[in-house]
Amino acid sequence: MKNKVLSLLLLFVAFVTSVFADDNVAYRDNTVRFTLISDGTIRLEYSPSGQFTDAPSFLAVERDYPEVKAKVKSTDKWLTIETPVMVVKYLKNSGKFTAKNLSITSAKGFFPFSWKPGDKQQGNLKGTYRTLDNYDGEFNDDGKPMPIEDGILATDGWTFLDDSENLLFDDSDFPWAMERKNKKGQDWYFMAYGHDYKKALKDFTRFAGRMPLPPRYAFGYWWSRYWCYSDNELRTLVKTFQNYNIPLDVLVIDMDWHYTEQGKGGWTGYTWNRSLFPNPAGTLKFIKDNNLQITMNLHPADGIRNYEEKYAEMKKWMGLPDNYNGNIDHVSSDKRYMTGWLNTILHPMEKQGVDFWWLDWQQHIYDNKMSKLHNTWWLNYTFFTDMERNRETRPMLYHRWGGLGNHRYQIGFSGDSDITWNSLDFQPYFNSTASNVLYGYWSHDIGGHHFGIGRIEPEMYIRWMQFGMLSPILRTHSTKNEALKKEPWMFDNEQCNILRNCIKTRYDLSPYIYSMARKAYEEGLSICRPMYYDYPEAKEAYEFRNEYMFGDQMLVMPITQPMQGQYSVVKVWLPEGNDWYELHTGTTLNGGQVVERRFALDEYPIYIKSGAIIPMSYNLKNLRSNDSAYTINLFPGQGGEFSLYEDNGNDKHYATEYATTHLKSTFEGNELVLRIAPRQGNYKEMPENRRYNVQVNGYAVPQIVTVNGRQAAFEYDGNALALHISLDDTDCLTEKEVRITYNDQQPIAVDNGLLSKFRRIQKTMLALKYRKAGLLFKEEFAKLESAGQQMHYYPDTFGETLQQFNSSYGRLPEILNNLDLNDEQRRWFLESIDWKAE
Repeated sequence: MKNKVLSLLLLFVAFVTSVFADDNVAYRDNTVRFTLISDGTIRLEYSPSGQFTDAPSFLAVERDYPEVKAKVKSTDKWLTIETPVMVVKYLKNSGKFTAKNLSITSAKGFFPFSWKPGDKQQGNLKGTYRTLDNYDGEFNDDGKPMPIEDGILATDGWTFLDDSENLLFDDSDFPWAMERKNKKGQDWYFMAYGHDYKKALKDFTRFAGRMPLPPRYAFGYWWSRYWCYSDNELRTLVKTFQNYNIPLDVLVIDMDWHYTEQGKGGWTGYTWNRSLFPNPAGTLKFIKDNNLQITMNLHPADGIRNYEEKYAEMKKWMGLPDNYNGNIDHVSSDKRYMTGWLNTILHPMEKQGVDFWWLDWQQHIYDNKMSKLHNTWWLNYTFFTDMERNRETRPMLYHRWGGLGNHRYQIGFSGDSDITWNSLDFQPYFNSTASNVLYGYWSHDIGGHHFGIGRIEPEMYIRWMQFGMLSPILRTHSTKNEALKKEPWMFDNEQCNILRNCIKTRYDLSPYIYSMARKAYEEGLSICRPMYYDYPEAKEAYEFRNEYMFGDQMLVMPITQPMQGQYSVVKVWLPEGNDWYELHTGTTLNGGQVVERRFALDEYPIYIKSGAIIPMSYNLKNLRSNDSAYTINLFPGQGGEFSLYEDNGNDKHYATEYATTHLKSTFEGNELVLRIAPRQGNYKEMPENRRYNVQVNGYAVPQIVTVNGRQAAFEYDGNALALHISLDDTDCLTEKEVRITYNDQQPIAVDNGLLSKFRRIQKTMLALKYRKAGLLFKEEFAKLESAGQQMHYYPDTFGETLQQFNSSYGRLPEILNNLDLNDEQRRWFLESIDWKAE
């Protein structure tokens, strides 16, 4: 009996459901420590000295984790840690981790996997790479593919990360790099997630840190050009943007802001070129007075030369003798040099108006004195952290990828891309894989930088701008070449309008984009995401590698090949689970199929989830303020939800000081109901009131609209097939309900491509007048062009007008035959509108 009681007691001790202390340590002995970070992520440490690492590393900056529950069994020989995701087994007192003493397998019912030290992944989904320099798309000048680094996601369902040799941060006020003392230890992270890639990304942030939220202005348009600008030319440039009503937020000034001539400057430089900028403070003031943010280029590698204005001050900071006249070398690991460089040279320029720096390190990868210190990585850290320590504005920089952990220091500069279709074709995939290491804010040289065709080809540039419009950052740039003029007004009228509309659409989408940026901070989900995040079991999610989700509600399939005639032909995979609304044609397509679609130059393959809500703001000049009206866009479907995010826009307190507004639409019989919930949360300078507008896309004219129970006026834009409802400025803490009642005897949705028919007919009829100015537009033909306006002026005739248009459109070849046109002109007209018999 005594032995039986003892056995039961031992059994009870061996199996215990543990809620760990704050450090989440599941097991520790003299040489090993196992720390649970989540139910699928564990830190595995071996230290022969028994001294474990608690200091943050370059990879793992977080050491406090949420509570994790697990079953821990510890016998004389074996340790077993079991969670709902994985089972960890370790042979106790067996020394260094090897395939003989450590294994991790899937828990019962979870995605099956089995891992031991030394096992290699078979399906890594890749991460990112430092630069696009010298690559024409995926391949370099020697025809070799880009060696994109492995990411933290794999179809295998698990990831192993070895942090054993990574540098650590010390505990100083400005944490600095230090070597590990435990040279023979192991410091590993194992992540199990199956195909729940979103969970893996969130788990990674638990120990590697979050993606910081950039300032709101970063999501506007950046103008950049490698050009020898002067004060006068910059002033003219800014005014011309304003004259063309093109919004702009960031002005990038490349390296010619400083002297580059021998004896005064060079590739590295810190002294303003006063032959171009007689009064640098005046130049910066003008830019700031025009509500623009400023970034300037730095190439730090050559250190501080004796001709720089701040040389004497820097020499004093470094403690060098008065008679020293040599170069002050750049050494990233030298804390004295780095802090002196920031304090004596860069901070004064920041006080004059420089908002952030464009760093461009292209020299030796590793530091001269600390062999494992990656110069790019460390520059990103020091600049970002210096801004955190010394400013109230939100930290941001603009530099190349330095390696795992650099997701904490945005924005990425992808380098000098070739001006080719290959480059454009590669960048969507490059964005998507970068999200697998949380590097979600790549900024590309939209339109290409150099080489390739060496000139601007309008079609290619427009397609590149359309992609940039739906990229993390929209920044145009090119090398110092007189032929590479990317200002929209340098193109013909049609092309200029398309380019301007790309930029304006970017601003229209800013509330949606900024809300998705907050989600990136909260959950580790980049704005541009590969399709396998949402559809991991669909083979097409991996095969259509250029296709991506732009936030939660929008799917994009970039056009990266020249047009075939007057249209681009694109194959698009539309995932099952919901239908998809093709934005530029107004067509709802069923999910669960691959479709071939055709797009004119001013159209793009953007698909909105059925029933989605997309908040937008129209007619913005920049993104500095946060008091503009919101337009809540509703799309065909059975309803949807969205959490609209807002904050101060450029302060450091967004983690806790922000607000959200819940939006929800539903169908109740023949009524479409939108509810705008009271705003939740607070932040500095938060507006108390806001004007809301509602736009319902792809639906017929309603019978009646009510706002909070009272009948409200509305306007129907027939050309856009969109209903507009304006709400008065109201208290943001007040709930708003909009009810739109439709005639239940008629179809409600108008989402069968009528939108593109209207647009193409109107555009082509205008072009026809310039081909044959004296042509008599007979009544039935002319009404095709004016059908949308007929709906606008006389919304009660909607059904009749629609029926008449569809009948005439179906008989268009016959109608054209009755006009004074030759066969070539008739054929041209039908091809221009992409007419097909229905």
